[in-house]
Amino acid sequence: MCTVCGCGTAVIEGDKSRAEARGHAGAHSHDHHHHHHDHHHSPDGHDRHHDEDGSVHYGKGIAGVHVPGMSQDRIIQVEKDILSKNNGYAAENRAFFVQNGIFALNFVSSPGSGKTSLLVRAIRELKDRMVINVIEGDQQTSNDAARIRETGARAIQINTGKGCHLDAHMVGHAGADLAPEPGSALFIENVGNLVCPAPFDLGEAHKVVVLSVTEGEDKPLKYPDMFAASDLMILNKSDLLPHLDFNVGLCIANALRVNARLQTLVVSARSGEGMEAFYAWLEASAARLATRAKVA
Repeated sequence: MCTVCGCGTAVIEGDKSRAEARGHAGAHSHDHHHHHHDHHHSPDGHDRHHDEDGSVHYGKGIAGVHVPGMSQDRIIQVEKDILSKNNGYAAENRAFFVQNGIFALNFVSSPGSGKTSLLVRAIRELKDRMVINVIEGDQQTSNDAARIRETGARAIQINTGKGCHLDAHMVGHAGADLAPEPGSALFIENVGNLVCPAPFDLGEAHKVVVLSVTEGEDKPLKYPDMFAASDLMILNKSDLLPHLDFNVGLCIANALRVNARLQTLVVSARSGEGMEAFYAWLEASAARLATRAKVA
């Protein structure tokens, strides 16, 4: 898991004065507490394990991760501190979204899965069915936000610098600047990374993991945390299947081994195959969220 906050280097495109920040994000404080690493190696080496086949594992300690110079107990404490702070911001974001009827989705994947192409096609084809705004996350450039704006949708770019994921603090401020309309959908395209974004709640209604058929059927087993945290897996680039040795059924079975409740769709953002099923999922999920909000 990622133990680097990244918020200190993040830049939000067109960032406005915090004194003018709208809505819930105005409550976000900017006191970033720096954690001092204790540089003591575990004397018993419990964060390193060897298999009979010679494989070396650094994720079987109690923290599930290895950080040079930090004990397993210290790693756990730092992660708890970071995630606790993030979860507080995520709760603020979620309350704001629910109060304003905003259907927020967090799209995650490895780089090159076709997330942006998927969103571009969805925005164009749903323009008469729902209002969609987008928060784009990348380490550098505003290329993807520019692609989104070409559809006529509003978008704001977050550049995370050396950070490898978005967090709820960034999304709260970007959302305040973007000011999505009540009753609209908000697509949050996370930084391309199948590891670090997994534990970071952004306040979304659902996490959607996008996997392309060029990546291999065992991706859900190699990166289980992301698939375990997601509600929907979109298997993209199905138009390439005739040219690949890829077993769709095996990939879905592997994903369900990790997360039995995971819903799955097979689509092509290029040809449009399966996209209508995705739109039906979007509309049904948004309707369920709206109904729950009314009951609450």
